[in-house]
Amino acid sequence: MVSRNDRGAVAEWWWTVDRWFLAVFLGLLGFGFVLSFAASPPVAEKIGLESYHFVERHAIFLIPTIATMIGVSFMTPRHIRRFALALLAVSMLLMIAALFFGAEVKGARRWISLGGLSIQPSEFMKPAFVVICAWLFSEQFRRPDIPGNLFAIILFGAVAALLVAQPDLGQTMLTAATWGAMFFMAGMAWFWILALAAAAVLFALGAYTMFPHVAGRIDRFLTGEGDTFQVDTGREAIIRGGWFGQGPGEGTIKRILPDSHTDFVFSVLAEEFGIIACMVLAGMFAFIVLRGMRAALREQDPFVRLAVSGLVMMIGFQSIINMAVNLQLMPAKGMTLPFISYGGSSMVAVAISMGLILGLTRRRPESRRGHITFGAAALTSAQ
Repeated sequence: MVSRNDRGAVAEWWWTVDRWFLAVFLGLLGFGFVLSFAASPPVAEKIGLESYHFVERHAIFLIPTIATMIGVSFMTPRHIRRFALALLAVSMLLMIAALFFGAEVKGARRWISLGGLSIQPSEFMKPAFVVICAWLFSEQFRRPDIPGNLFAIILFGAVAALLVAQPDLGQTMLTAATWGAMFFMAGMAWFWILALAAAAVLFALGAYTMFPHVAGRIDRFLTGEGDTFQVDTGREAIIRGGWFGQGPGEGTIKRILPDSHTDFVFSVLAEEFGIIACMVLAGMFAFIVLRGMRAALREQDPFVRLAVSGLVMMIGFQSIINMAVNLQLMPAKGMTLPFISYGGSSMVAVAISMGLILGLTRRRPESRRGHITFGAAALTSAQ
């Protein structure tokens, strides 16, 4: 037990960190590890690996994931800005390198090999991008002579261009939604609202026209014709699970689901543990978003307010997209469920996001909290 009289770094962290957030984050990690036993063995057996190959790797990934989350949470807001700037620069350089030297998988170049490890740089770019955009938006509010909003727009354009070049339109959509929500919270003028709405429509039309795989997914979603095996199988698994599921290890449909350990792990959860377990998982993600927005509302520092809001919204949007695809409420996107789906890059990148949230929401004596009118003031100044 850590004493309140202890003035060490660990004791200070323990008594200032949001332990509700910490408990939910660790709960999601445990949820994901348990699900790896249900979802990954059939996939491993299909490709000739040991049944628990992915389970063992998932367990190994838990070590750097937890270490990263806890380590990042020790940072102050100033250190977080510096860390995010360095991470953003490195990840964008790696995204460029992946376009030229990365392995092509299903027509996309998103991965690059470093030291024998396959890394998806865009996963690490996302939390850093959110933090830096929050800093730029807040600087515009603090000092109107600094064109922070313009720099944020330019940065978003560069990131979106790299994502489209891979191509990874799912991550582009996620990044755009998060960035747009942050811009709105920072006091976006109506001109920008209309301009960005028009740009989003044009982008959607362009993606449908220029990328055959995007057009195919949308057409299959709207008409139900063509190769819909994976989404149909995922829906069947959810229906078969009912309210309470078939029981741990009793799922059968998961054995023919190609991406049961990644994109469709939610369907495996439904088949084996039932709709109630799915509702609990969805509630955990909702808790992260709502508690994060509540903490942001009480924060005086505009940077911390926007950064926390952006990070929890990004996690919320990503979880909604994954679950909506599993429920056939939107076209397939190939997006993981944070902390639940298998994937080393994804887990460590989400750990960075979670660590940033923990670090930014720690109680700080120098940061008096209260209900202020930052959003209203920013909106007035923007207009």
